[in-house]
Amino acid sequence: MSENLEINLIEVKDLKKYYPIKKGILRKTVDHVKAVDGVSFNIKKGETLGLVGESGCGKSTLGRTLLNLYEKTSGEVFYNGTNIHGACKGKMNELRKEMQIIFQDPYSSLNPRLTVEQTIGEAVRFHKMKGKDELYDHIKQTASRCGVDPNHLSRYPHEFSGGQRQRIGIARALALNPKFIVCDESVSALDVSVQAKVINLLKELQKEEDLTYLFITHDLSVVKHISDRVAVMYFGRIVELAETNKLFESPVHFYTKKLLSAIPKSHPRKNTKNYVDQKMPEWVKIPEGYKIDDRDPKKRDTESVMVEIRDGHFIACYKADEILK
Repeated sequence: MSENLEINLIEVKDLKKYYPIKKGILRKTVDHVKAVDGVSFNIKKGETLGLVGESGCGKSTLGRTLLNLYEKTSGEVFYNGTNIHGACKGKMNELRKEMQIIFQDPYSSLNPRLTVEQTIGEAVRFHKMKGKDELYDHIKQTASRCGVDPNHLSRYPHEFSGGQRQRIGIARALALNPKFIVCDESVSALDVSVQAKVINLLKELQKEEDLTYLFITHDLSVVKHISDRVAVMYFGRIVELAETNKLFESPVHFYTKKLLSAIPKSHPRKNTKNYVDQKMPEWVKIPEGYKIDDRDPKKRDTESVMVEIRDGHFIACYKADEILK
């Protein structure tokens, strides 16, 4: 972990991303899908923030909206003090060099018509970061750092395994020497043994380059291994945020407890905490329609706010006024 963890590299304030639901001949908007619904958090320089939650909760949408790949509905995102969504085209092009993404699927995220050399060097050429004489050496060096054989730069993606393709994707992201990378389910499509190698590679690169990660995944064992802090996302909202060890040892929100209870036991007789049937604290009031067995997002309580219950441990609470007294 970096020594500069007091500096916020990313600040997200009440970020929302809604998709309209249109019906009828005139295609009138009758409702919205609230993929990201009022999310606020920060990521410190050199930190890895894990973002977990079930499929469809809005994790990937949050990551891409944060990078301005998707247009926001409302809210603000600041990178190193600069408002990303308010930046002009020229300024955004400059920011693109410092903010990159590693996509989930190593099969569909690479252009099958481009060689490895063209894939890694495409963005470098666009931003004119290297001259013609330096470009090939830079591509070669970047590929080597990510575990891609420089002798294979003339090959195409279909000639590689899934793990090697993901390494090519990582090399493409690192070619611009970024400071912040969104890892969007970057190991979920890989075998377990390959996952470990890619995760170790990401950790090594973070240490060498002082990188900052938003690590999106649904695999709790992976997020526990790589993250400094973990945010739990549920129906477009972050419901709990804490340091990794605190979250796994002392979860508070009912949904976090449900997630942790789903982790397979390493041994059938091992005494592990079972949160499924535990009684919730009285101040964590779950409104009707927001229970684990009846999760209609249209019935959610819109008055929940993030409250710090312990040092650096935040939870979405429905009785914030009573707790803060």
